[in-house]
Amino acid sequence: MSATELRIDSDEIARTILTLCAERGPDKTVCPSEVARAIAGSDEKRWRRLMPTIRHQSIRLADKARIVIRRKGRVVDPHAFKGIYRLAIPAPDA
Repeated sequence: MSATELRIDSDEIARTILTLCAERGPDKTVCPSEVARAIAGSDEKRWRRLMPTIRHQSIRLADKARIVIRRKGRVVDPHAFKGIYRLAIPAPDA
Protein backbone atom coordinates (compact mmCIF):
# COMPACT_ATOMS: atom_id res chain seq x y z
CA MET A 1 0.00 0.00 0.00
CA SER A 2 1.46 3.36 -1.06
CA ALA A 3 0.79 6.92 0.13
CA THR A 4 -1.90 7.12 -2.55
CA GLU A 5 -3.57 4.00 -1.21
CA LEU A 6 -3.44 5.59 2.27
CA ARG A 7 -5.29 8.56 0.71
CA ILE A 8 -2.61 11.05 1.69
CA ASP A 9 -1.82 13.64 -0.91
CA SER A 10 1.57 15.11 -1.71
CA ASP A 11 0.48 18.58 -0.59
CA GLU A 12 -0.28 17.27 2.89
CA ILE A 13 3.15 15.68 3.06
CA ALA A 14 4.84 18.90 1.90
CA ARG A 15 2.88 20.95 4.46
CA THR A 16 3.85 18.55 7.24
CA ILE A 17 7.52 18.68 6.25
CA LEU A 18 7.48 22.49 6.25
CA THR A 19 5.57 22.71 9.53
CA LEU A 20 7.84 20.30 11.40
CA CYS A 21 11.00 21.95 10.05
CA ALA A 22 9.74 25.43 10.96
CA GLU A 23 8.79 24.28 14.47
CA ARG A 24 12.26 22.81 14.95
CA GLY A 25 14.03 25.97 13.75
CA PRO A 26 17.12 26.52 11.59
CA ASP A 27 19.58 24.91 14.02
CA LYS A 28 17.74 21.59 14.29
CA THR A 29 16.68 18.88 11.85
CA VAL A 30 13.71 16.60 11.37
CA CYS A 31 13.92 12.91 10.57
CA PRO A 32 11.75 11.90 7.60
CA SER A 33 10.23 9.17 9.76
CA GLU A 34 8.96 11.90 12.12
CA VAL A 35 7.07 13.36 9.17
CA ALA A 36 5.64 9.94 8.34
CA ARG A 37 4.53 9.31 11.93
CA ALA A 38 2.97 12.78 12.17
CA ILE A 39 0.80 11.88 9.18
CA ALA A 40 0.13 8.16 9.54
CA GLY A 41 0.43 7.61 13.28
CA SER A 42 2.60 5.13 15.14
CA ASP A 43 1.70 2.01 13.12
CA GLU A 44 5.04 1.26 11.49
CA LYS A 45 3.47 -0.56 8.54
CA ARG A 46 1.44 2.56 7.70
CA TRP A 47 4.13 5.21 8.16
CA ARG A 48 6.84 3.23 6.37
CA ARG A 49 4.68 3.26 3.22
CA LEU A 50 4.98 7.05 3.17
CA MET A 51 8.77 7.16 3.14
CA PRO A 52 9.29 7.15 -0.66
CA THR A 53 6.74 9.94 -1.09
CA ILE A 54 8.32 11.93 1.75
CA ARG A 55 11.71 11.61 0.06
CA HIS A 56 10.22 12.79 -3.24
CA GLN A 57 8.51 15.78 -1.60
CA SER A 58 11.69 16.62 0.33
CA ILE A 59 13.63 16.79 -2.92
CA ARG A 60 10.91 18.95 -4.49
CA LEU A 61 10.95 21.36 -1.53
CA ALA A 62 14.76 21.48 -1.54
CA ASP A 63 14.70 22.32 -5.26
CA LYS A 64 12.49 25.30 -4.37
CA ALA A 65 14.87 26.29 -1.50
CA ARG A 66 12.05 25.82 1.04
CA ILE A 67 14.11 23.26 3.00
CA VAL A 68 17.59 21.78 2.93
CA ILE A 69 18.47 18.11 3.01
CA ARG A 70 21.32 17.22 5.35
CA ARG A 71 23.44 14.12 5.51
CA LYS A 72 26.01 13.71 8.27
CA GLY A 73 25.37 17.32 9.28
CA ARG A 74 26.08 18.80 5.85
CA VAL A 75 23.70 20.22 3.29
CA VAL A 76 23.68 17.89 0.28
CA ASP A 77 22.59 18.07 -3.33
CA PRO A 78 18.97 16.91 -3.28
CA HIS A 79 19.56 14.83 -6.42
CA ALA A 80 22.81 13.17 -5.40
CA PHE A 81 22.47 11.94 -1.82
CA LYS A 82 22.10 8.38 -0.63
CA GLY A 83 21.18 6.83 2.65
CA ILE A 84 19.96 8.38 5.84
CA TYR A 85 19.09 12.07 5.67
CA ARG A 86 17.53 14.83 7.74
CA LEU A 87 15.43 17.86 6.85
CA ALA A 88 15.77 21.47 7.97
CA ILE A 89 14.77 24.96 7.07
CA PRO A 90 17.60 26.89 5.42
CA ALA A 91 19.80 28.96 7.70
CA PRO A 92 18.79 32.65 7.65
CA ASP A 93 22.13 33.63 6.12
CA ALA A 94 22.00 30.96 3.40
